[in-house]
Amino acid sequence: MTSATETARRVLVLAHTGRSEARDVARAFVKELTGHGIVVRLLRHEADDLDLVPEDYQPSVELTDSESDASHGCELTVVIGGDGSILRAAEVTHQRSTPVLGVNLGHVGFLAEAEHEDVAATIDAIVHQRYTIEDRLTLDVKAYLAGRLVYATFAVNEASVEKAARERMLEVVVEIDDRPLSRWGCDGVVCATPTGSTAYNFSAGGPIVWPQVEALCIVPLSAHALFARPMVVAPSSVIAIEVLEGNQGSGVLWCDGRRSVDLPPGARIEVSRGQRPVRLVRLHQAPFTDRLVAKFGLSVEGWRGAAAERRQLRQAASAATGEAQ
Repeated sequence: MTSATETARRVLVLAHTGRSEARDVARAFVKELTGHGIVVRLLRHEADDLDLVPEDYQPSVELTDSESDASHGCELTVVIGGDGSILRAAEVTHQRSTPVLGVNLGHVGFLAEAEHEDVAATIDAIVHQRYTIEDRLTLDVKAYLAGRLVYATFAVNEASVEKAARERMLEVVVEIDDRPLSRWGCDGVVCATPTGSTAYNFSAGGPIVWPQVEALCIVPLSAHALFARPMVVAPSSVIAIEVLEGNQGSGVLWCDGRRSVDLPPGARIEVSRGQRPVRLVRLHQAPFTDRLVAKFGLSVEGWRGAAAERRQLRQAASAATGEAQ
């Protein structure tokens, strides 16, 4: 016989438990979701930080010590924090492709869908499953040394190859689809997804790419070369960055600013479209343009919209007709 908890809906809750505000919001999610018959799964050490007594919620709270398998059987993951917390949640859920719903407690929070003051509405949307899931392109990243694979990971925002020593440039050759593109003495090279185009890519002078556009961005960092512009390539392209043998120092590969590996001279990094997308939960269907305006605080003063412009044209035409008569 199948028990009620085996058939119950499950939600993984992750929180930046170092912040008191995040702990308060996480407790609210646990209380409300379990009160609606949804099983909440927590990482054991986070449950300890939240001062939860699992026995008080049995059998509606499950604890796990395994981050890699934490989201198994969960319909979504609620992550409470800033973009860094959401990137961490993407790591935890990547193998299971569990959708991630970000509740923003950070500053910009481009990856987040809800703000902390919207907790009640967010919980209501989860309970009644009033949400959609949006797949976003990711990167698969591999590092080779002497033809041997030494490191493999993925990235939601970007993979960057950077110089390890501040006082030295990094000499690299960039290759696109098995053809050499250019050699640069630089601080590094950023390879970004459309999702990551508003992150490091944006700060480095790269283009903002709408999430619906499938493409990969390449941005040289302080390159000493005539041809060193940001580029956008096909999502099917394979980008390779070779750290030249003559480098007096080493480089470092960073993925989403969270995972890194040292790159000695001769290392080769290959970046391609990820086999698994990151799945983001959406509660609203607002256009990406509105998100840009809201998150960056862009000025749109004076905008009257297409409808106002059409009214003006009609009024002008009507006035012209009247004058003619």
